[in-house]
Amino acid sequence: MTETGEIRVGTSGFSFEDWKSNFYPEKIDKGMMLDHYVKFFNTVEINSTYYSVPHPAVMYNMVKKAPDGFDFIIKVPQSMTHRRVDLDKDINDFREAIRPVQESGKLSGLLAQFPYSFKFNQDSLDYIKLCRDAIAPEKLFVEFRHNGWVNRQMYDCLKAEDIGYVSVDEPQLPNLLAPDCFATTATGYIRLHGRNKEHWWGKDPSLRYDYNYSKEELEMWQDKTVKLIGKVKKVYVFFNNCHHGQAAKNALYFKQRLGL
Repeated sequence: MTETGEIRVGTSGFSFEDWKSNFYPEKIDKGMMLDHYVKFFNTVEINSTYYSVPHPAVMYNMVKKAPDGFDFIIKVPQSMTHRRVDLDKDINDFREAIRPVQESGKLSGLLAQFPYSFKFNQDSLDYIKLCRDAIAPEKLFVEFRHNGWVNRQMYDCLKAEDIGYVSVDEPQLPNLLAPDCFATTATGYIRLHGRNKEHWWGKDPSLRYDYNYSKEELEMWQDKTVKLIGKVKKVYVFFNNCHHGQAAKNALYFKQRLGL
């Protein structure tokens, strides 16, 4: 908590085998990872729902491990952000899956990560509003990968519709977003993906997030986060550079820098 608002720092996912000996104890059982995670962080982004919608029991067993004051942001299925047609069953299944988190009072929003191919135009803006309506009353945050989205029309639309914009850090390659930091609602949202230029467009998409931030890079985002919290009520900062526990290590350092 700061004098102006609350900053919450966490990672994009927590259940990674290569975090053993890097963040988790070497012999930890996978079912105990969240128990360990909550000792250090008060929020987490659930990304597994992007790939497949789990049974509600999975979410129930997850949320019951979370202490009071802990919250979740859950990513919507990729069918919603990438396929974008014939979604009724997927949306219904997703809504049912997240119900245990909703009922716990620990769900603080849903993340829609749109692909680079999802370009800015009026139809795309209208589709985002349909997504917001489909997951209502939960808060929707949207992330873009093409920098054509960063314009006044997008900003005004998201602000008017109470849809949260996600600021990102990623490699400075053509048409990717610059490391700008702003919000369209009372809640700011930052995702730090790393700056792995070599693998960003490589054959193995997972390698794009193999990156360890330098202290100087994290201090730059510390400054941006402090400025942002002066304008909003809450800011989430999630580290998605997930390889080898780098996200957790960078997030812990970031918390320390912010005095959290």
